[in-house]
Formats: sequence, structure tokens, C-alpha cells
Amino acid sequence: MPTICLIAGDGVGQEVVPAAADAIASALPSARFVTAEAGWDCFVRRGGAPPETLAAVQSAHATLFGATQSPTTGAPAPGSQSQVPNPQPPIPSPQPPTYRSPILALRRHFDLYANLRPAKSILPGAPPIDLLIVRENTEGLYSGQESRTGDTAIAERVITGKASERIARRIRTGAARAQPGARVTIVHKANVLKITDGLFRESCLAVARDYPDVETEEMLVGAAAMWLVRDPGRFDVIVTTNLFGDILSDLAAGLIGGLGVAPSANVGAGPVAVFEPVHGSAPDIAGTGAANPIGALLSGALLLDHLGEAAAASRVRAAVQQTVDDGVCTPDLGGRASTSDVTAAVCRHVREAK
Repeated sequence: MPTICLIAGDGVGQEVVPAAADAIASALPSARFVTAEAGWDCFVRRGGAPPETLAAVQSAHATLFGATQSPTTGAPAPGSQSQVPNPQPPIPSPQPPTYRSPILALRRHFDLYANLRPAKSILPGAPPIDLLIVRENTEGLYSGQESRTGDTAIAERVITGKASERIARRIRTGAARAQPGARVTIVHKANVLKITDGLFRESCLAVARDYPDVETEEMLVGAAAMWLVRDPGRFDVIVTTNLFGDILSDLAAGLIGGLGVAPSANVGAGPVAVFEPVHGSAPDIAGTGAANPIGALLSGALLLDHLGEAAAASRVRAAVQQTVDDGVCTPDLGGRASTSDVTAAVCRHVREAK
């Protein structure tokens, strides 16, 4: 009986995580759920994620995480799931010195060094896209080493050979392994960032030599962004650094319908794994019933894969596709369905597929 920890977080996370839990329960009735707290609301009430949250994640077979909100100047947070026209959101105001993003904290605490971001077309009539971006998840410009003196701010970009090698090797083994015949594209900016990206490039190419049967190429990040727009079908697996992976995976999400349909996984060498839709807390639509649960539902499918429940994962993916094909979609995809409408349709299709 697998135990799944649910951390809804803030905003629409409170709506899409229960939706994904319903779909998982429909596909895998033996699943047992526990809940834990994290996010800005939790920080305001309790001064941070309580110790029992880490304990719950540690003891669960997998964790499904929703979204968190950071304090801003008052309008929708950057990364909002909403796809209706809105003014440019404000830049977040400085966060309290003790506040840290809970998902970043989980990644670092459990050394979840690989962020897996699949992008696959699900909308009718859309170009066929089926690729996986594997993003190094622990260092780069997100290493948290920043300082400011007067009007000069400095962020250190940390790249290590160990982290670069293990993310390159991850795409050959484990959950992120390339399928037979898949091409692996190493994305970097070593022509300018000669030392840091130079080390990343060298490490990835060294690993590639251990797998001569896997086709490997390298590409500068600007060219990769251009080709993702022009011909995304040319990519199978992209492996890249933290910031580049963050940006390119959001770009890829835009090609398949937006952040509302994009799933992700955070995995490492140990047993802990955290799965999450990549959208933000979307405070502009939270509580309206308009949140798109598909990113969370597909994250649930990734979670089921991780548990070794491939048949259950396939039923969830097929149910999501059937629901979209039937036109049961939230407003960001041009439909009129609510979060609960989409969830009910997906769960019904999952049960019917048994």
C-alpha cells in the first residue's frame, strides 16, 4: 500500500492537488494519502514549514506538491497559471529574511538533483511534440549565493563536475533515461561562460562517451530556444543547467497549451521524490473554479510511474487526453469547464478504463 504525501500549498494548489489525488485514487485504489503543510500561508501562521512536513515527505513513497505564493506588491504573482490577458505583474518585493521557497528547500534537503519536465502535445490539432527536459536542480545561479553592496548585486553561478556528471548520467539511467533511438541534446553557453558552462559541457560529453549507442549533440541555449519554437519535434531529450532548464521548460510548456498542463518531477539518488505542476499559485484565479488541474493530474501520472504503477499512470494520461478531446477544458485552454468538471471527467474515464 503506497503512501503519498499531499502538500497543497497556496492559491490554486489547494484546488489542483485534491484533483490529482482523486485521479490517483481512481487509478490506484490501494494508495494511502497523508497531508502536510508548506507555503506562504503556512509561514505566516507557523513561521515556516513545521518539522512534521519533512518527516512526512521522508516517510512517504512519493509526494505531490501544489504551488506556493511569495509576498508581492499586490497583483498576480509571476508564473500565474491564468492565461487571460493581464497587466504585467509586479516584481516580488523582498521576502522576509527567514522565508525560503518550500519547494527549493525540499529539493536541497533531499538532494533532488534532477528536475524532469516532459512536454507532450495534448490539444487537438496541435503539432506533435514529445520531449523531455532534464534540468540540473541544485546549483547554477539558483545556488542561493548572492550578495549586495550599495547598488551592486552579485550572484555566484556554481557549477561542479559532480553535479554535471550525475545529471548527464541520469538521462541514461533511472526515471529520466532516454528511450531507444532518442537523441540527447546537451544545452549550454560555453562560448561565453567558458569556465562554468565549459565544465558542464565537458562533464556531459565525457558521460556521453560511455554510451556510444545513444546519439548525442550539443547546442547553445539561444539556438535551442529558437529551434524549440521553429521545430520542437527535432528534440527528444534536453539536458541542461538550472536556469537554462527553467526557462526552456517554460517555453516548451507554452508550445503544448501553457503552464496549466505542464507536469514535473524532482528526483535524486535516494527514495524521496516530489512531483508538482509547474504553474504558480495563480492568486488571480484562486477560488474561482477556473484553475486547470491537468498539470497536477499529469504530475500524478509521473508519480504513479515512479511507484512502478505504469498501467495506472497510463490510465490517467489516457483519461486526461480523452477529457481534452471531448472539449472538457478550463478557460485557459478555451473551454468553459471548471476545475471540478475536468477532474470528474478524468476520474470517470480512469474508472471506465479498468
